[in-house]
Amino acid sequence: MLAKIHVTFKKGVLDPQGKAVHHALSDLGYKEVAGVQVGKYMEVQLNGISEEEAQTRVKEMCEKLFANTVIESYRFTLDSAE
Repeated sequence: MLAKIHVTFKKGVLDPQGKAVHHALSDLGYKEVAGVQVGKYMEVQLNGISEEEAQTRVKEMCEKLFANTVIESYRFTLDSAE
């Protein structure tokens, strides 16, 4: 099973890297870009557990290590590994 995890800042939290990318895009002529949010993407390979247990374990990983839940949100999907 493959967990695909996305971590981003919560609304209202300053994202200086996103602001820098937005500014650079504007300088390059992409005036239609209204904003950019930069985050983290991770893939975690899981073996030998059920989908229900994987949901629980990945949520624990996100809350304990991958995301600072005070300022970041996370979401993930589980795909069967082929």
